Amino acid sequence: MRYRRLDPLTGEPTFGSNNQNFLTSTDAIAQAVQTRLNLLKREWWEDVNDGLPLFQNILGSSGSPNNLKAIDQIYKKRILETTGVQSIDSFTSEFNPQTRAYSYVCTLTTIYSTTITTTGVL
Repeated sequence: MRYRRLDPLTGEPTFGSNNQNFLTSTDAIAQAVQTRLNLLKREWWEDVNDGLPLFQNILGSSGSPNNLKAIDQIYKKRILETTGVQSIDSFTSEFNPQTRAYSYVCTLTTIYSTTITTTGVL
């Protein structure tokens, strides 16, 4: 798998350094997961149905255990649909009602038979 590297400060694609602008193997998969989770539903003009349904299904959910499970399932589905991801080995999440922040830690097995860990905060 080959994926264009994103600038760590701006999140924009990098250009001008030939092959150094691309990620391969597990690095590419890790960035693909993050990119897919950052794409909001209806944001991409080529496929308005692709993306994380942040405004449609996630925001406004209370921190109840049932809603947290539903949000986890949305995240897991999006992660599993990423090219190169074979399975989710572990997934833990937390919702802080004071700050209304959702965070997760996920360990994945990739097509390269390696394990990667990805984290995020919403």
